[in-house]
Amino acid sequence: MSSRLDRRIKYTRLALKESFIKLMQEKPVTKITIKEVCELADINRSTFYSHYADLYDLLNQIEDEIIEDLNQTLSAYNYTKNEEAIQMTEKLLEYLVKNRESSQTLFSEHGNPAFQKKVMMLAHRHLIKFFISDATTLPFNAEYLSIYIANGSIHVIQHWLKNGLKESPKEIAELVISLANEGLSSFQK
Repeated sequence: MSSRLDRRIKYTRLALKESFIKLMQEKPVTKITIKEVCELADINRSTFYSHYADLYDLLNQIEDEIIEDLNQTLSAYNYTKNEEAIQMTEKLLEYLVKNRESSQTLFSEHGNPAFQKKVMMLAHRHLIKFFISDATTLPFNAEYLSIYIANGSIHVIQHWLKNGLKESPKEIAELVISLANEGLSSFQK
């Protein structure tokens, strides 16, 4: 009986999340109502409230799941090797492709800027780890450089998502790592 209940809970939450993401593709969160989400998910309002306090609670849970998945992926790699940095970035991009609909929506103009900042800060923390493991002393500008690289990388990924994922995750990963390592000089060769 318990596993049957768990499946129903998972199904309900998935239906609500998918409906919410679908509506976010059309308009900002501030213009979405719980009634719309419930109608699209074919779930009544009381069921919604048994899982979430409001739409922002639902949005935060979606974002937190993504942040946790991204953090686990980033934590699984050794940043001292360029090849692993490319593999790690490729895995992150593959995750975004696998979760294309929600990724494109959350990184779009209708997405939550606070979530996008959380992703950037997560990348920043992992870049700082790279600088610390790659040098005996941390240069004073490493923090600025990591923020610059993280922001630039997020915007490259946003552009890639917005424009239909024309390049493969590997191509974008190589581009992002090349730009992070060599900047514009990588294009002058």
